[in-house]
Amino acid sequence: MRKSFDIGDTRVRAGERALVDLPMPRLQSHTPMSMSVHVIHGKKDGPRLFVTAAIHGDELNGVEVIRRVLNERALSRLSGTLVAVPVVNVYGMIHLSRYLPDRRDLNRSFPGSERGSLAARLANLLMQEVVGRCTHGMDLHTGAIHRTNLPQIRANIDDPDTAQLARAFGVPVLLNASLRDGSLRQAAADHGIPMLLYEAGEALRFDEVSIRAGVGGVLNVMRALGMLPRRRARLNPAGEPFVAHSSSWTRAPESGMLRTVSALGAQVRKGETLGFVNDPSTGAEQEIVAHARGVVIGRTEIPLVHEGEAVYHIARFDEGEGEVAEQVQSFQDTHTNSEAETEEPGIV
Repeated sequence: MRKSFDIGDTRVRAGERALVDLPMPRLQSHTPMSMSVHVIHGKKDGPRLFVTAAIHGDELNGVEVIRRVLNERALSRLSGTLVAVPVVNVYGMIHLSRYLPDRRDLNRSFPGSERGSLAARLANLLMQEVVGRCTHGMDLHTGAIHRTNLPQIRANIDDPDTAQLARAFGVPVLLNASLRDGSLRQAAADHGIPMLLYEAGEALRFDEVSIRAGVGGVLNVMRALGMLPRRRARLNPAGEPFVAHSSSWTRAPESGMLRTVSALGAQVRKGETLGFVNDPSTGAEQEIVAHARGVVIGRTEIPLVHEGEAVYHIARFDEGEGEVAEQVQSFQDTHTNSEAETEEPGIV
């Protein structure tokens, strides 16, 4: 019989699943707070995978992704252990905020400490009880408030094990992203844990395409790790993913009202017009011009912009951007029109 999986004060035996509440610092009102962790401990040996969402409290797509994954019937045949945390930053979610009550960014506070700030204590709790007990990881994110991201994986593609999982996820764009000090990815790397970061959609909104792609991606990675039975081979709607080795934001040249003319996933050329910023008082307008050739992987979604504000996120590829844009369109069409990975009704 496989050994049990211990987390907090709970022992989860092989073949069982459990919901564990890890105590967190109380609110000022003395209201108890906890981090809810779902553990599915398979009967057979295998990797121990953590999946986290809402490290930024206003990034909600990942919460729904985890809910759907946990309802997947194939988990009854799980090899290894799935440890899922739908909401890491409960404090931020309560206030519809990216940040913690002390305005710290939790994803710049890892690995944390037991006696540090609120952010440090929360980061330490996640590291000690979840990350440190696992062999692989995935963290689910969205764009910031009023910004939307094309479904993409950010990871250390230079690491062969991580690159294999990134390609298995099944999105058209992989961003070879450097590790940031204080991030969960950095802390996981320091523990020798291959980890993916999934970015898709916008803060405070559900996006069905991003959610479907996220559910399918998590399950694809679990199959690649041997945690779930492999399905019959079928065409990957993302095709072979393209790796972007750099990206940067094009910024608003003036303050005013934004009119966008380039869509998320569009191929753009250097010097191409991406949109216009209009002065609502005088009617004068300025073009927003692409500073580089590439594909749009992120975009602001609010018409009001200030001078210098990030508007278009452009990824640059060694391969032909036209092929990337075509695969992005095929990927979006597939996840919009086809049946979802699970039997959940789509959000409309």
